[in-house]
Amino acid sequence: MNNIDITKTYIKAVQTGDQATLGSLISPDVVWHQPGSNQFSGTHRGMAAVGAMLGKMMEASRGTFAITRADPYMANGDWVAVTLEFAGQANGVELKQPGVDLIRIEGGQIVEVRLFSSDQDQEDLFWGQ
Repeated sequence: MNNIDITKTYIKAVQTGDQATLGSLISPDVVWHQPGSNQFSGTHRGMAAVGAMLGKMMEASRGTFAITRADPYMANGDWVAVTLEFAGQANGVELKQPGVDLIRIEGGQIVEVRLFSSDQDQEDLFWGQ
């Protein structure tokens, strides 16, 4: 699989909750940069930390947080950028906005993720402190 195919498989696994595929695609040593000033913001290192954060995100949104659109995918060397839309409900806030995920792939696995939100203030309210 090329890097765009790996990223598409990753996004689909996120959308369907396919934990086995996520576990095979994300490096145990992944570095995840979560933007903003909310309870999940910061740099998370290792799949154990990232998995725990993602689980808490699903708890906070009562399972409503989802990637609702992902297209186009663009590659530059080890990096893939994908424009997406994400949505959900949490803390009395309805979230629906575009963003960009930058995903770095080495040896067929995702080793680094950088996320960008179009309205970080709204996302911070959504996730809360």
